[in-house]
Amino acid sequence: MNPSTAFGTVFADELARCGLREVVAAPGSRSTPMAMALHVFADELARAGRIRLHIRIDERSASFTALGLAKASRRPVAVLCTSGTAAANFHPAVIEADESGVPLLVLTADRPPELRGTGASQTIDQVKLYGGAVRWYAEAGVPESRAGMAGYWRSLACQAWAHAAGAAGTFPGPVHVNLPFRDPLVPGETADWPEPLDGRPDGSPWTRIAAAPLAPAPLPLPWTERGVVVCGDGDYDASPLLELAERAGWPVLAEPSSGARRGPNALAGYQYLLASGEFMAANAPDLIISAGRPGLSRPQSALLGLARSGPPLRHVVVAQGPGRWADPQRAATDVAAAVRLAGPPGAADAWLARWRRADAAAVRAADAAHDAWCAGVTDADEEPPLTEPAAARELVAALPENALLWCGNSLSVRDIDLVMPPRADIRVLASRGTSGIDGTASTAAGAALAHAAAHPGAQSFALIGDLAFLHDAAGLAIGPGEPRPDLCLVVVNNDGGGIFETLEQAAFPGVFERMFGTPHGASLERLAAAFAVPYTLVTRPAELGKAVSGSGLRVVEARTDRAANAELRARMRAAATRAAARAVDR
Repeated sequence: MNPSTAFGTVFADELARCGLREVVAAPGSRSTPMAMALHVFADELARAGRIRLHIRIDERSASFTALGLAKASRRPVAVLCTSGTAAANFHPAVIEADESGVPLLVLTADRPPELRGTGASQTIDQVKLYGGAVRWYAEAGVPESRAGMAGYWRSLACQAWAHAAGAAGTFPGPVHVNLPFRDPLVPGETADWPEPLDGRPDGSPWTRIAAAPLAPAPLPLPWTERGVVVCGDGDYDASPLLELAERAGWPVLAEPSSGARRGPNALAGYQYLLASGEFMAANAPDLIISAGRPGLSRPQSALLGLARSGPPLRHVVVAQGPGRWADPQRAATDVAAAVRLAGPPGAADAWLARWRRADAAAVRAADAAHDAWCAGVTDADEEPPLTEPAAARELVAALPENALLWCGNSLSVRDIDLVMPPRADIRVLASRGTSGIDGTASTAAGAALAHAAAHPGAQSFALIGDLAFLHDAAGLAIGPGEPRPDLCLVVVNNDGGGIFETLEQAAFPGVFERMFGTPHGASLERLAAAFAVPYTLVTRPAELGKAVSGSGLRVVEARTDRAANAELRARMRAAATRAAARAVDR
């Protein structure tokens, strides 16, 4: 066995012992020793249901597929590529994993040191390629046939796993192991190795990492009537915060991907309330508890920045993990690992009732404005057109129990935020760490694969925009024989960047359409056909529920008008904020 093959065999075996269950690889030559070892282990362990190998021809798609798998499964996933710019294409997914706390094992093959800086093909500087975006970096030594190598390789795998998983009490995230290989890269004649290559005889990892220390004691908070709980995106257990809100009588303002849009205190139209100056003036809180990474709207950001004005407002941020908390407004007065009430709560029925009443009024007003707008643009004998809020509403209504919903960024997640009622029977995920449109389809596919593995028979759906879909067209390139996700991609196609229609740039028509609207004129049907993915077009709300039914990877195009939907949203927001203001006097 040559040194490169020995390394690949030992390293793959040790990762499997640590608990590796999903591997995504892109093709390449320099990564051959690791790729062949992972393929062998995948074949052997797949029969026991322990590991799956996924091949993607595009490195960016591969890394985002791994990101989705890791985010949905909450365990490290390995992603492998060859040397050169292949490794650079992992960078966007690594950054998202860093910001979102997603455990990734990033394995990049490399040329050995003697070929670096020589003009050798497919050679770049890969040392600490991802900078501070990784929890831990290791430059593996070039494999050699000498004693001590097996222990080093196995220890290296355990270290990488522990840092990615946050096993030692650190915040989970990506790690980068750079793997230089010398020729020969493929198995050759068997030769004696100077020591046994076997791992621990009982099948356990080479190095066992002790459990993380117990979490610090929760921060005690005196009860106040005027408290609110804000739950942003993130992979955290929201149950303690929901229980706290119910006990204290506080409203819960939960983004869709927070895992907290459930329970009796969660509000569906809270963004409209925050946008109403009259409502907020009469219902300003004196305690805000925020968790995760809130950031879907400017009114929400304004709420979280209120504590900058000082007492009597207190803003407690619940940390995402060791050394990580979200406070972009720099307004937090306290940061804590957890919170609890310091004593028994008082009566808060009136406070919560005001928020609930205004929430219900705002949602009704927004719906009425939506229907009135549709009626105004529809002939009497026609069905109303499909609007973007309606597409989100119909998709949410069609979700079966135990479904996974992946939300694209820009308008997709914001529309879901405005129309989704509290539901405890579905899971909603999004890539809100950096809120980019990179790898959206690939990440959704990875999440769908992991969701179905954990919940056999469960289906997955995604709501994404047309630009995000085109940006990641390679996400549809899943070869024959590869594990395929049961995923319905609902693509809202308004021929460009719809979110910019809601921003200040829209006031500059001379430059807006080309620079920000960016119409593309692409045929999503032909794109889906190129990858043999089933396709359906919907143009009316009543068509969407039926269109998303089925199984396997499929695309549903929801065709809409960009400028018209911007006008519609403005009318809905105006009607809802007026209704929230009127609710103050009731």
